[in-house]
Amino acid sequence: MTPQDIQLIGVPMDSGKSRRGCLMGPDAYRTAGLAEALRGLGHQVGDAGNVTPGAYDATPHPRLHALGETIAWTKALSEAAHAACASSLPIFMGGDHALALGTVHGAAAHAAEVGRPLFVLWLDAHTDYHTPQTTDSGNLHGTPMGYLTGRDGFDDFPPVPHPIPHAQIAMLGLRSVDAQERAALEETDVTYIDMRHIDEHGIAKPLSAFLERAAAQNALLHVSLDVDFLDPSVAPAVGTTVPGGATIREGHLVMEMICDSGLLTSLDLVELNPFLDERGRTAQAMVDLTASAFGRRIFDRPTRAYS
Repeated sequence: MTPQDIQLIGVPMDSGKSRRGCLMGPDAYRTAGLAEALRGLGHQVGDAGNVTPGAYDATPHPRLHALGETIAWTKALSEAAHAACASSLPIFMGGDHALALGTVHGAAAHAAEVGRPLFVLWLDAHTDYHTPQTTDSGNLHGTPMGYLTGRDGFDDFPPVPHPIPHAQIAMLGLRSVDAQERAALEETDVTYIDMRHIDEHGIAKPLSAFLERAAAQNALLHVSLDVDFLDPSVAPAVGTTVPGGATIREGHLVMEMICDSGLLTSLDLVELNPFLDERGRTAQAMVDLTASAFGRRIFDRPTRAYS
């Protein structure tokens, strides 16, 4: 892989859901050696520290969890992503998945400025296509894709001047989708690949087709990697465990294909909850997957021990 100027940006965001712990994620990635792994692959790596939200209204909403705080994070992260994408390849170390409300918003603004389409690869057990009106849980980490595609109902959030066209989104690894989300998505041309499709046909073919379309359009590529994309047997440190996820080898294949494409321009690492981890194994798995996206190959991988 061509050496990259990578900027690590910590996002200790814990407002997208009620279960606490994701605010510790950025330091877990630092402790697990993310910067060192990327430097070892020949990249320039800086650490910009942590983003902080501006002032917000903490008045409880009758149904939505931490609405004011999440809006404040969205504004701050959009600005941070917009600036970072102009000068580097940012990796946003989360933090819960509500951070994508801001990171993709900012990446889309940058893409519009440079006159290139933004494609989004969503690696997740969930579609996160809810709106504030459709979410039953009230947890806003289930709404980023709804917001970023321009669905109605986000009146208090920053406007979305550059909504992501559905045809420029691929959701890979799905296995927990609410009926309302499924019905809404079926009316779009989002590429959505659930685990049964992967079981029957493999993971490489649909991903390759998506990446080829992105390359044909000279696109920028934002990848949002949720811990729960992986099976909880290999990545237990997430509050939304769903059995039957991607194997660690499938995860590496996805990241290796992203590397081979040469398209990656920004990356989210989300939903790591170190409070739920086992001797740091999930943090280390996420670091290893990230290294695969930046050029590490099979024969380069270190042996890991968790005892």
